[in-house]
Amino acid sequence: MAIKDVMGADGTEAFMLSNEAIVRGALEADVKVVAFYPGAPTSEILDTFSELLASFDYQMQIATNEKVALEVCAGASFAGLRSLTAMKSVGANVASDMLFVLGYTGVRGGMVIVIADDPHAHSSQTEQDGRFFAPAAYIPMLEPSTAQEAKDMVRAAFEISERHRVPVIIRTVTRVNHQSGVVRLGEMRRSPFRKVRWSELKEEYRTLGEVARRKKVGMLRRSAEIEAEFEGSQFNRVLPGSGDVGIITSSVSYLYVLETLKTIGIEGKMPVLKVGTTYPVPRRLVGSFLKGLKGVIVVEELSPYIEKEVCVIAREEGLALRVYGKRDGTFSEAWELNPDIVAAGIAKAAGLEYAPKDGLLDEARKLKEGMPERYPTFCPGCPHRGTFVALNQALKALSAKGTGYYFANDIGCYSMWVFPPISKADSSLCMGASVGIANGLANVIEDRVVAAVGDSTFYHAALPALMNAVHNRNKFTLLVLDNSVTAMTGQQPNLSTEYTAGWREGKRVPIEDVCRAAGVEFVEVIDSYQVKENVPVLKRALEFDGLSVVVSRRECALYGDRRKRRRGEAIIPFGVDKGLCRRPYACIRDVYCPAHELDADRQPRISPDLCDGCSVCSRMCAFGSIRRADQK
Repeated sequence: MAIKDVMGADGTEAFMLSNEAIVRGALEADVKVVAFYPGAPTSEILDTFSELLASFDYQMQIATNEKVALEVCAGASFAGLRSLTAMKSVGANVASDMLFVLGYTGVRGGMVIVIADDPHAHSSQTEQDGRFFAPAAYIPMLEPSTAQEAKDMVRAAFEISERHRVPVIIRTVTRVNHQSGVVRLGEMRRSPFRKVRWSELKEEYRTLGEVARRKKVGMLRRSAEIEAEFEGSQFNRVLPGSGDVGIITSSVSYLYVLETLKTIGIEGKMPVLKVGTTYPVPRRLVGSFLKGLKGVIVVEELSPYIEKEVCVIAREEGLALRVYGKRDGTFSEAWELNPDIVAAGIAKAAGLEYAPKDGLLDEARKLKEGMPERYPTFCPGCPHRGTFVALNQALKALSAKGTGYYFANDIGCYSMWVFPPISKADSSLCMGASVGIANGLANVIEDRVVAAVGDSTFYHAALPALMNAVHNRNKFTLLVLDNSVTAMTGQQPNLSTEYTAGWREGKRVPIEDVCRAAGVEFVEVIDSYQVKENVPVLKRALEFDGLSVVVSRRECALYGDRRKRRRGEAIIPFGVDKGLCRRPYACIRDVYCPAHELDADRQPRISPDLCDGCSVCSRMCAFGSIRRADQK
């Protein structure tokens, strides 16, 4: 991240991520309040705002979840201040209760909500299509294709928001969020941050019964006005072409279309409509584009959202043309698009021959042949590894009793529990679901339920389910893996961290105190690296006749390394003393750390470049052959 580029002068150009461009657009629009819960692929938006906090006068909060973040921004916008939040599409599920209400109440100050989809589920549990939030909530939506558009759309969205007194959704996808490009910067006209007097605003934000019915009519009228405005939006463009088969596209798919037209040699021969305002869809613009065509190819990722609109518009206009897209199998609804897929689909619909010319895919397949399966795993030094090693040993010690177990996993770094060699997840669904599932299973299966959540997830979504377990006296074991930060998304702070946005001092909220205050009778705190000492604690928790909570605490290894480097502390790796090692391979078999390997003599070896110096393997070695490099 180049902070100086995001802060560049008006009229200059800077190379930046689209996520950074979104921040720049908000700064140019004089945003005053931002709030987030981290989640890929939007995390860099949070990180950039956090790094810039000392240089600007906006207020920032890293919230407990997406719903709270949205509500923080809504409160600011109710008071007339411009606000922005960003979340992934599954985070929008959490925020949707508030999102739908905002469509009714509207806002006063401009409000922008960035919702990022993740085609191919690179960092998400689903390929959810977040575009459907917009029509369901009657909230306008823009979709950028490039970093430049990301900046420009955010700036324009604030104006649209205030003009129509409604939040505006900026919908992105992973390949847009993490796309880099040259961005021409606009002027930042920042005004001083000032609090306002609510009584002077004469505003009200209520919706219920007759009020909701009246506001629904207002939403419909507003949507019609916005659609009329979008007919002439600068974010929609038509590329002329001479053929009678056209293309309608949006988002990153537009870039794939441009590349395809060059690749298969038909640039200028197919008219292209690029739609940047995807709700409300500019129906007159689409209808005008379709007239005179015999066919139209709709290129979009995930669901046939635009395609269905095109079909309806074509029928209403009385046009007899064929629509190629998801519904007829030209493109699949599964996974993300790429230039090869788009080229093959367009060529097929247009009756042209196409085959990839560079052979990269064939070469990649050949290189993959014979390679062993490699699964995602914990980083070297990750405290979750030590916790699960101790859990495995506790389960082994209890195996003679014949107790069965159900393992409810959750969303975070500890999702690696799903993969070999741990492979102990019977379910892994969504944030906080492990505890909710445990409540449901505790009284209907004979097995002991073991749920696992991280510190951030605990506060994000698990707390209500924990309260439910206490009240209903449900019996299961909850492991809270407290590594002090929201590690998977880039080590952002949460309620377990001693600081908050912009490295400002925050107040830690100890998880064990919350559990005890809620009435949990069995609460123990362990050090994740103390594997042997933790085994008896976990055994007692698994055997406890009630709800037991074990907080396994040790900071994220990467976060800890960053802090050590800032303090000038050395990170000292461990190594294997070959003279003492008897080759039981317990270090490799039980700890399965990526820093461990076998040398040419099948002797255990620890890579000094990967080792984090966590000491877990050393504590478990029966022969004392694993020692710190400075103690040999």
